[in-house]
Amino acid sequence: MALTRPALTRRQVRALVAVAVALAALTGAFVWFVGSGDRALEGACDGVLPVGEVRSVLGDDTELDVTNRTEGSFGKTATENDESDESHERDAKRANSLSVHCRITAEDTGHIAVSIAGAPRPRAEYGYDDLYTAVPARRTLPVPLGHGWSGVFASDSARLDDAEDGTATTAVLLDCARRGDSLLITVETALRGAATLDDPAVRPGFVRTATATAEAANDHWGCGARLGKPVRTVGLPVNEDEYEPLLGAKGTCAAVPTASRSAVSTARETARDRAPREACVLGTRDGSPLYRLEAYYGPYAEDARSQYTRDYDYENVTPAEKPAGRLGRSAYWAGATCPRGAESALYLIRADAADGETRRRPDLAYERAALAAFAAASAEHHGCAAPSLPRG
Repeated sequence: MALTRPALTRRQVRALVAVAVALAALTGAFVWFVGSGDRALEGACDGVLPVGEVRSVLGDDTELDVTNRTEGSFGKTATENDESDESHERDAKRANSLSVHCRITAEDTGHIAVSIAGAPRPRAEYGYDDLYTAVPARRTLPVPLGHGWSGVFASDSARLDDAEDGTATTAVLLDCARRGDSLLITVETALRGAATLDDPAVRPGFVRTATATAEAANDHWGCGARLGKPVRTVGLPVNEDEYEPLLGAKGTCAAVPTASRSAVSTARETARDRAPREACVLGTRDGSPLYRLEAYYGPYAEDARSQYTRDYDYENVTPAEKPAGRLGRSAYWAGATCPRGAESALYLIRADAADGETRRRPDLAYERAALAAFAAASAEHHGCAAPSLPRG
């Protein structure tokens, strides 16, 4: 008589996942699996994925394929197993190697890809690949989640019926109770068919998977962060043609001056609302972009500095070495110390890549003035100290 193995309960699945992760932390190995159905779904991303939300997005009855990879640890000092005093001093705060990735695919519907990363990262990771999952920001400006969350909602295109319509990325940053530690949860949702970001009733569904995952991750890894409220509405990422007079700006471009020599008179902006990254695009009267201002906080500031170490290692100085300075012919950066041991904020102004004239004949005095106004307003909003600014 053949024996039938009983199906595991959700509690048993999570217990098995927890044991596997604990063994991985002890041995330095990683947990990886491929599966299908709700059993695999319940164990995905260390068991913190909200099954109900995923099903509501991808379909209650559709068959799901699940892949999962978990490695590293969170909340341990980098030197617990290192007896070197020099290493202890250098890396004691750079210990969060936790990296979780899972992907849930429904053949006829789309997919949800989730990454969870502990921050800050070990310094051994600096200068190579991106430290954290990137958020689309090339053609559109990500908008804040609001509702008490530190996060953004982003897409490469927010236009109805574009090829990218129906694909969006939500990032949620959890500032943990332990000084300086954080968790960054990034969720890409790509749906086929009739789903469109232009529908305000659809967008919150893209976000809820991320916020529900963040709530579970907050508890699972003992982060102890302050959580937001349910997200019932979220705005659209700002497209390239959605510019306005700079003098009337009230969001990320507020207080940034105009410039007659550079012909800066318009702006593309978003609200701030605790977003861990911000952008303001300055342009001419017809909206043609001239300068891009950006603010990075927490893991995004750490990642940007790491990338400058990699991409600009031929320069004498970069944002990885000093709090403020000039980078190339037409780029400046500033920095600000932020509360509770968080990564120092990073502020940048760069000539738009499409505008060769601005790069060839930069208005350096205006760039410094615009950066100073942008950085001061952003730092104040986030409770950071007055920024250190570049000199002439």
